[in-house]
Amino acid sequence: MNTGGDIDGNAEMKDRGFVQRNRTEGHVIQCDGERAIIAALSGPSSTASDDYWTVGQLISIQSGGNRLVGLVHNVTVPDNAWARGGDNIVHVHVEFLGEVRGEPDGLMTFSGGISRYPYPGAIAHRIRATDLSAVYAQMGQTSVPIGALTQDASVPAYVSVEDLISRHFAVVGTTGVGKSSAVMLLLRRIVLQRPDLRILILDPHNEFAGAFPDLAIAVDQTNIELPFWMLRLDEFADVIFRGRTPEPMEYDILRDLVQLAREKTSDSETGGRQTLRRKLSDRTVSVDTPIAYRLRDLLTLIEDRIGLLDSKAERPYLRNLKARLESIASDPRFRFMFAVTGGPETMRQAIARIFRIPHNGKPICTFQLAGLPSEVVNAVASVLCRLSFDIAMSSEGSLQTLVICEEAHRYIPADKDAGFWPTRQAIARIAKEGRKYGSYLGVISQRPGELDATILSQCNSIFAMRLGNERDQEIIKGALRGGARSMAGFLSSIANREAIAFGEAFSTPMRLTFETVPPHQLPGRRKAESLTASWQVDDKIALDRIVDRLRSFENNAQTGAPEKPSEDSDLLERPSTINRLETVTAAPIASERPVAVVSHNSETAQSMKKLGDLVRNFRKDYES
Repeated sequence: MNTGGDIDGNAEMKDRGFVQRNRTEGHVIQCDGERAIIAALSGPSSTASDDYWTVGQLISIQSGGNRLVGLVHNVTVPDNAWARGGDNIVHVHVEFLGEVRGEPDGLMTFSGGISRYPYPGAIAHRIRATDLSAVYAQMGQTSVPIGALTQDASVPAYVSVEDLISRHFAVVGTTGVGKSSAVMLLLRRIVLQRPDLRILILDPHNEFAGAFPDLAIAVDQTNIELPFWMLRLDEFADVIFRGRTPEPMEYDILRDLVQLAREKTSDSETGGRQTLRRKLSDRTVSVDTPIAYRLRDLLTLIEDRIGLLDSKAERPYLRNLKARLESIASDPRFRFMFAVTGGPETMRQAIARIFRIPHNGKPICTFQLAGLPSEVVNAVASVLCRLSFDIAMSSEGSLQTLVICEEAHRYIPADKDAGFWPTRQAIARIAKEGRKYGSYLGVISQRPGELDATILSQCNSIFAMRLGNERDQEIIKGALRGGARSMAGFLSSIANREAIAFGEAFSTPMRLTFETVPPHQLPGRRKAESLTASWQVDDKIALDRIVDRLRSFENNAQTGAPEKPSEDSDLLERPSTINRLETVTAAPIASERPVAVVSHNSETAQSMKKLGDLVRNFRKDYES
């Protein structure tokens, strides 16, 4: 194959990769470091088709022994005059993407840099098929096809799975363009290449579970126990203050007493003594150390402080704090967090279930947030993101995690004063430090302009689907490198399932069309079909069913509301001691509430031993 400057005559005919055997040629009339202008003929004297020099096409420009690749981003006519039915000169504006080189073995390779720029008069034409394949070739063993080039459906669009996850990624696009379907497709490809990776989806609309029936379990407040003592102080305060800014005095009291409550449990495990007024120098447990404690212990500490002679000024705040705790603990919507009878093994079970240890062929967990009380969603998201990072770090890379943040603008808004700070902090930590420990991030949003710019900049691979907002388009344009910036001009008009994909996971920026997803795997499809079938009876709205569902939302699908906490209630039972940690095992199946079982499977036993080590490492990290 000729890889040099001979591009005409017999050499042209011998090349089987030409898109068009008798290609129309243009000539370079202007060039700078990033762009070139090509003069070409359009009309009866030209053999070119009407769409030959159209925006979005790739063009080859001969430059010595190499061929430069450029993207057409603008086409103009000199003097703005068009001769109908006659020949016309058009000026084709292209941006350089890189160059195709011929290797000694005859293969064609593409590189993003340009070693030699074209001279005036250099020949330009539509890119040939072999060059097109070289431009969008696989990047390595972990490259997988996810669709095809929009301009040539015969050329697969590849993504490098390893680069995609290890450098974080983002999928952005307005509502209805197919973001969820694209994410589903990407996750299936990721699992195919990395079956060991644990994937956690923060699912605000409960739509992803039906898309992965063979790969995922669905977790919500009905089948998981996420004990309140696993929350850090900021997260716990966000729950009990119902998402509002905490009263400073109450917050300070809560900080002191939560730490004392944790110390009480720690001392009971080690045989130590506990006093209400303990010297700070003697404290070995922080307010955030994940040590189980009873809610009754916390309430008792509040009552004890109310009774102190020197606490008159604090009494109104203490009573308010006690009322808040009792109110939220009595709310049936929060039973998954406060009606927890277990101790450290409950934490172990929650981690095992959410992060699929062992995964049993289902490495994906979709945490359904739609059914949670709005007051607790931020805290739960914060806990999950924080645990994802801590687990990866504590396992020293043996257990790697990927967190998918759907509607990420909820958690990491551009406005620093908006959102929940601990959640932002947890996600930012994954984005900035996660790849060192095997903790990765996938950001999904319809408004990239409303995302934290620092966190978005850490996503080194981006799928930009249709975006109508100019601010959002500017964000993507700023992220595109070099001569590919003109691709941002397509964002307002590309079709559903199309995306401008660029970054570390791609050989070069590309406009692709995602594979068609089977209807039964579409996110939210089962939910929509269920709603259509169940909400209508003989073309009439089932009002009784609506009322029943409204009541169930209020009661959180519980059969009855619990009574006010008492000394004998499960809510106030003492958590099990750390010695019970060694008895807990496998993650329960999706349809059951977590229970402690003893597994005889060697793989499960090894996974549980690893999980026990993780929990112990958590406590050591917080206590150190």
